[in-house]
Amino acid sequence: MADKQISLPAKLINGGIAGLIGVTCVFPIDLAKTRLQNQQNGQRMYSSMKKLTLLKEMLAGCGAGTCQVVVTTPMEMLKIQLQDAGRLAAQQKLMAAEAVSSSPVGSPVSSTSHTTSTNKSQQTATQITKELLRSKGIAGLYKGLGATLLRDVPFSIVYFPLFANLNKLGQKSSGEKAPFYVSFASGCIAGSTAAIVVNPCDVIKTRLQSLQRGIHEDSYSGIVDCTRKIWRNEGAKAFLKGAYCRALVIAPLFGIAQVVYFLGIAETMFEMLQSRRY
Repeated sequence: MADKQISLPAKLINGGIAGLIGVTCVFPIDLAKTRLQNQQNGQRMYSSMKKLTLLKEMLAGCGAGTCQVVVTTPMEMLKIQLQDAGRLAAQQKLMAAEAVSSSPVGSPVSSTSHTTSTNKSQQTATQITKELLRSKGIAGLYKGLGATLLRDVPFSIVYFPLFANLNKLGQKSSGEKAPFYVSFASGCIAGSTAAIVVNPCDVIKTRLQSLQRGIHEDSYSGIVDCTRKIWRNEGAKAFLKGAYCRALVIAPLFGIAQVVYFLGIAETMFEMLQSRRY
């Protein structure tokens, strides 16, 4: 079956459907990944295409990664706050319980700070957005933009050429599509490989974008400061926190995306709409 030109609207719809299906499937693992990456020492709460050269494929990936951060940075910012809220709440409850058990019988134990921080951790995405816009303006939603670029640009540089070349292995001829299972497997392999390669950048991004800190957790002034403190206080292994979970998130997410493009759901929808008109 020869490849045909796919319209931009069809591409956008395919991407949207793939994203919705993929994110729904992998969200629980992504939640675990965020909480693992935010844990610091002593606070363990949870144990068809035009032929391109390799250089052009990498440059295309670089452009894609740069463009997507405009949309993904605010979304990632809000997602991290919501995903990390449970870890912080559990930590606060644990600290409160220890304070009560260690205090003399009959002595009052202040819970004002605990109540305040618990209420903050239960904020919705809308409340967080309003608070950031009121206090810091639009720049507040783009906190960690540099770290997001540092993660997404290299990810796309690795992913797109790797997927394209793996997918070609399943093509019987240059004019045919690879079977859907080859596209799925290629997406999974390329996605998980790229995810592991850039995981250190993802750890830094997660730490920088976290607005609330747990007890005795470090604060960071920027990428260099964050990298230095993680290396000094937690060691090199800390940069691989959540790598397994991130690979499990990205592999099916990008595998599903490639299958949706292969099936051409949006193209089928447009064809059905056009047939009804006539």
